[in-house]
Amino acid sequence: MSRTILLILNFSADGIMLPSIFVCINGVFMIIFVFSAVIFELALAMYLLWRERLVSDLRRFAVAAVLLGVSFAVRIPMLPYESGDYLVFLRGWVDFFSANGGVSGLATEIGNYNPPYLYFLALFSYLDFPPLYPIKLLSMLFDILLAWSAVKLVSLCSDGRSERLAAFFAVLLLPTVVLNGAKWGQCDSIYVFFALIGVYCALSDKPVRAMLCMAASLAFKLQAVFVVPIIFVLLISSRIKLRHLLVFPAAYVLYLLPPVLLGRDIISVLTLYFSTASTAGDALNYNAPSMYSLFQGLDTELWSVIGVAAAFAFILLVYLAAVVRHDRLDARTTLCLLLLLCIGIPLLLPHMHDRYFFAADVLSVAFCFALPYTVPAAYAVQCASFLCYRAYLTGFYSVDPHVNGGLMLLALLGYIAVAVKLLFGRKNICGKISENYT
Repeated sequence: MSRTILLILNFSADGIMLPSIFVCINGVFMIIFVFSAVIFELALAMYLLWRERLVSDLRRFAVAAVLLGVSFAVRIPMLPYESGDYLVFLRGWVDFFSANGGVSGLATEIGNYNPPYLYFLALFSYLDFPPLYPIKLLSMLFDILLAWSAVKLVSLCSDGRSERLAAFFAVLLLPTVVLNGAKWGQCDSIYVFFALIGVYCALSDKPVRAMLCMAASLAFKLQAVFVVPIIFVLLISSRIKLRHLLVFPAAYVLYLLPPVLLGRDIISVLTLYFSTASTAGDALNYNAPSMYSLFQGLDTELWSVIGVAAAFAFILLVYLAAVVRHDRLDARTTLCLLLLLCIGIPLLLPHMHDRYFFAADVLSVAFCFALPYTVPAAYAVQCASFLCYRAYLTGFYSVDPHVNGGLMLLALLGYIAVAVKLLFGRKNICGKISENYT
């Protein structure tokens, strides 16, 4: 309040106070915007929990209210932080839209993000205050939706309200989820939400919705390629049919259409991921807990080829296991195979960045509520990712990078063992995996 008063009283030499008043008004609008957005997100979270009948009694409502308060209390102090990605890229892109007619600026190619995320940045350019808070609040909104998608996935394996409520807050309060949006200003929660809710739709016999969501995931972020390969497994298990695959490219093109209607070349829009592939860098590792954090001095060109081949071979092995034991592809087993893809692909591929295990972070936590004995593996995934996040945000490693890659590798081996048990373990007479074996 004192700062506002000082701004109002900050007269120029000519006695003109209009600029200071405008600064004050913009500051008030920003406070109102942030406050309104937070209230809306809190209300949305409570509505989703109510919709899932997870807060139907007073005790659960009170617990949910407290945990929601905590989840926002840890995020709000992070909002003023300006990461390097925001300063170098995001802020500049919003400034570009502001200088080029807002939404009209979508007709021009800018940045290395696909159009759907840029739609939001173009809208933020109409605001009269810095885009830092809108960008982060958007990610926080999808944090809530992401937690809800975890609830939906857990519901496929458990009817317990306590388990599903715990899954919601386990994801919402997951350190990498908190840091990714509220501090870093990244948008990984958006593409992972669409990917996971798409998998849920497929496993719930809603194939068209599944394809719409999967296409949206890829439209937002190229890293959706760690999740999209699960479509073949869903085909094998007859969760989706070949005809449903036609929805995917149609929806993908539809999501990218607005810039084309504004005058941008359709080829440049559809091929953006290919044309910007070089911007990922040519180093084997970019602070990611991948295999390449375990070794030093590797030949970049040679191991880039080996890594890509290894990733494709890994995908084929997952597919082969799914084909051989297609009769075992229930929801739990499918989620386990999805986890293998979300960890194995970025673990083996070169040029990976620290945030590329975000889908694995979230899914591994949700999977704990399907198979509780996988908690150690989920813990390893989260520790590996969190330590890489911490290194980026603080500028130094608290542990040797080898540890991060080692933890992620151990987690992958653990999930491979779980997948083998689910696919090839003995069944009891009811058709379920034997408790003694698992």
